Amino acid sequence: MSGPLAGKVAVITGASRGIGAAVSCALSGAGARVVRLARSLAERVEDWGVDLPCDVTDAAQVAGAAERIAREVGRPDVVVNNAGSFLLAPLAETTPAQFDAQLAVNLRGPFLVAQAFLPLLRDGGGRHILIGSIADHQAFPENAAYAASKFGARGLHEVLRAEMRGTGVHCSLVSPGPTNTAIWDPVNPDERPGFLPRRAMLTPEDVAQAVAFVATRPAHVDVDWLRLGPG
Repeated sequence: MSGPLAGKVAVITGASRGIGAAVSCALSGAGARVVRLARSLAERVEDWGVDLPCDVTDAAQVAGAAERIAREVGRPDVVVNNAGSFLLAPLAETTPAQFDAQLAVNLRGPFLVAQAFLPLLRDGGGRHILIGSIADHQAFPENAAYAASKFGARGLHEVLRAEMRGTGVHCSLVSPGPTNTAIWDPVNPDERPGFLPRRAMLTPEDVAQAVAFVATRPAHVDVDWLRLGPG
């Protein structure tokens, strides 16, 4: 394949739908051999890349996926740490189990993925791109658990940058505003006052284009934090 990522391997978590699926298409279109990871994916190999089932909250599964990808596909050049979960609930109605679940997917998951894949990127440079949210820097009602996990992920990103400085590995955070994916189905924002209607939200493809921009920068260009939102 031709393109700015030709000959490179890109790994995307949470790649079965929404932003992850769109990012997979965008990076494949840029020439990368794509490895899609998600709990719901069945294992398969195609011309464009590989699908592997993986629960990012399970340390053994993440470590196993990283080892297998390095052995069978090749050292990753780009890792898009995208898998996430969304909860909209007032603090008083958020159960400890729901809070723990948000931390597991949105904070433990990115931690485990970074821990497993950054050493592979360090071997020859590369880019780690963490997908954040507007809620990683702005507070909204009914976001206690979600924002706590996303603010934590932004802190993780800052530490990764500090630890990777001088290694040739670039760590970037992409923080999109409201994006029209299936996470909004239970909320129905079109019928809730004060919520942005879905037609006015970003599309997954908008976010994927931002990720592709970061992923295709030359090695001497560092992108720390990219924020995007509806116009």
